[in-house]
Amino acid sequence: MITLEFLYRLMGLLTGATALINLRDTTNPNRIWNAAFWGLWAISFLVGTWLSDLASGLLIMTMVAVATIRGVRCSGTESTSLTERVASARRWGNRLFLPALAVPFFTLLANATIGRITIDGAPLVEAKQVTLVSLGLATLVSLSIGMLMLRPPLRAPLTEARRLMDSVGWAAMLPQLLAALGAVFAAAGVGKVVSALAASWIPSGAPFLSVTAYTLGMALLTMLMGNAFAAFPVMTLGIGLPLLVTGLHGNPTIIAAIGMLSGFCGTLMTPMAANFNLVPVALLELPDRYAVIRAQIPTALSLLVVNTLLIYFLAFPR
Repeated sequence: MITLEFLYRLMGLLTGATALINLRDTTNPNRIWNAAFWGLWAISFLVGTWLSDLASGLLIMTMVAVATIRGVRCSGTESTSLTERVASARRWGNRLFLPALAVPFFTLLANATIGRITIDGAPLVEAKQVTLVSLGLATLVSLSIGMLMLRPPLRAPLTEARRLMDSVGWAAMLPQLLAALGAVFAAAGVGKVVSALAASWIPSGAPFLSVTAYTLGMALLTMLMGNAFAAFPVMTLGIGLPLLVTGLHGNPTIIAAIGMLSGFCGTLMTPMAANFNLVPVALLELPDRYAVIRAQIPTALSLLVVNTLLIYFLAFPR
């Protein structure tokens, strides 16, 4: 059976290769620290399943120390020259988007098929991880398409992955760390506190106010924590389940799905989502550090209103 361990191994190989390439790059004065940071992360992916909680915690703390003392610094090494990239762009035009578009296409295709495949009566993929495994497989297919189209040097994927990872730096870990933080908050009972506050402020039997509290709370908590995955367990346990599902008999699938989208509205409006909103500014060398956030705010607010209305009109029996 294919489980999330498949994705962990892929990420371990990627971060391990990033560490090795950094270690071999004598032109980068920060190569040892870069290699240490990515190498430690690779260890967490490759053997994290067998590490104790204490060992995992010490590993993460060591990564924090490395990032704090010297950080991760990009050397600027590229697998192709600017002239080669310009020539390739002129040759392929908009077809360059095919590998990127292949990711969602093959994710949907795999999601609709591999979950139904069984071997000797056992499912090929763990049922609750079909979507994530499909995304991993689609990424490999997309990489293959890009390699066949563009015919770059065989080292190009790892070299460019290393360059991008070094540019992103410690922020690459944010989604994983913040998702874990959300689980910690949920286990600590923060959801119960939110539920008590919501019950004391929202009148009983007021679906629109309850929905608004949920979607707005998802967006605001996401802005504070930087990741909708961290906000989701807290707000869903605090408002989504007790007020909308149990109290108002709402459809849990609709509430959860659109509630997560409401959290992503908050992602568009916060510098805490550094890997989404600050890293692109650095990569594009924009003069305004918050340019991406400013451009996204109108869209985020509009979508938040739409998401609130969708839950209100679709999730409850009429």
